[in-house]
Amino acid sequence: MPTYTFQAINESGATVNEQVEAESLEMANNIIIGRGYIPTRVTESGAGMPGGFDLSNLLTRFARVRPADLILFTKQLRTLLRAGVSMLKLLEVLEGQTESPALRRIIGEISSDIQQGSSLYEAFSRHPKAFSPLYCGMVKAGEASGALPEVLDRLTYIIEHEQKIRSDVKAALQYPIIVMVLLGGAFFILLAFVIPKFVNIFTRTGVDIPVPTQICMWMYQFLIQYWYFPLTGAVVLIVGLGYYFRTEAGRLWRDRLLLRIPVVGTLLSKTAMSRFASIFSILQASGISARESIKILSGTIGNAAIAQEFDGINEKLSEGRGISEPLRQTRYFTPIVINMIAIGEESGNLEEMLKEISEHYDVEVEYAMKKLSDAIGPALTIGLAAVVGFFALAIFLPMWDLTKMVK
Repeated sequence: MPTYTFQAINESGATVNEQVEAESLEMANNIIIGRGYIPTRVTESGAGMPGGFDLSNLLTRFARVRPADLILFTKQLRTLLRAGVSMLKLLEVLEGQTESPALRRIIGEISSDIQQGSSLYEAFSRHPKAFSPLYCGMVKAGEASGALPEVLDRLTYIIEHEQKIRSDVKAALQYPIIVMVLLGGAFFILLAFVIPKFVNIFTRTGVDIPVPTQICMWMYQFLIQYWYFPLTGAVVLIVGLGYYFRTEAGRLWRDRLLLRIPVVGTLLSKTAMSRFASIFSILQASGISARESIKILSGTIGNAAIAQEFDGINEKLSEGRGISEPLRQTRYFTPIVINMIAIGEESGNLEEMLKEISEHYDVEVEYAMKKLSDAIGPALTIGLAAVVGFFALAIFLPMWDLTKMVK
């Protein structure tokens, strides 16, 4: 008979961890309730590897929560809160319904934290990989204002909006990435396997080797004799940049560089403006102060160079200035954003103005992605023509000389 390990609340309100033997999970729950406990988590023991090592649990801890799962969880949380379901019962229902093992584990830990006296915000903030600072900040605002379902409704919109922009950017870059990978593979195959065979033929016949073919042979010889140099260099470069980009200075340098790249920088800048306006609008509608909103935006804007500007903005806000005046002294905020925020502050209609900015930049982002796609096509065509033309010259020039010799 299977053994189930469970966590439950006893009559005095304390958390207990015990085991029970039962034929099924449902029967285990009935036995636990019969003992006078309220079960919060019930899992079958012995499902992992021998010696108490549970591989599935280990993998779950390293798994990430997908945006789709987070959106569904937020919607269900909002619905159950509006229905008046108690928090512990609500989390128990959500834990049983979610299909994501990682999210199921997190919900169980949140439930346990709340039973021990933590607020919902504190329980959520202990899982930063699943719940962003924006998510936790809005949950905190919802708890404080007593309007958590309405805040979760706005939060769902933000997550879906962010996911749509991210998906659009990935879709725009998917084709060029595939083409570049295939082009690199074709270059390697031609250089390593095709060109050397032709060169052997040309050498035996005494044909003069033209410059393109000689370049190919030099590249081939370098690849054969010193292959470990480019391989080591590539590994060191990737690992070094990966480590550097994890540092604050590295992220700042990378994001500043990306913003300077033509077309790509414009797309990233407009995406950041759209994200800033939409999130700031919802934070204002949720009753979060401007200073707290700027702190949340600093961690969620997605670009370290723009996020750095928020530190100076927050300092000026503490002096009692409005948001538009500090924005005028920043480098990356566009005049249209600054002017519309200034109008919103003067008219007392800042939230609506921010929505207008967000909608405007949503359209601009779509246009910028189309422009990027249109620019990538000709660039890839030119690159492909250059590679094919180079190898064609390397092969056909000596073949032309060989034909003349035969004649």
